[in-house]
Amino acid sequence: MTFKEVLEEEPLTIPEAKAILEKAVEERKKVNEELAYETRRAIEHVNLFAKLSEEKAEALLKELIDHGIKKKEIAIKIVDLMPMTIDELRAIYAKERFSLTTEELEEILDVVRNHII
Repeated sequence: MTFKEVLEEEPLTIPEAKAILEKAVEERKKVNEELAYETRRAIEHVNLFAKLSEEKAEALLKELIDHGIKKKEIAIKIVDLMPMTIDELRAIYAKERFSLTTEELEEILDVVRNHII
């Protein structure tokens, strides 16, 4: 499968990428087409690192954005990594030009912890 140009670009969570790849695999199975090496590796990656279902990841992403995370990319990274400690969460914010207080970080961690169950 060859692409000529990028029409649209949008960041995805790992569970969203997993769902898209699973649909692509099903389509390829219908036409008896073999998966490319890159596709097989991408499937292995998402199966290994997807920590939530697509629905739970979407709910967590929405709650994080509603909670006040202004950059969608940061909210997606939080969903993908599911940080459990303040240090892990600070690592996600390390490249930003602003810092959050410990209380703000704890609030974000509480939101993440609510979605683990």
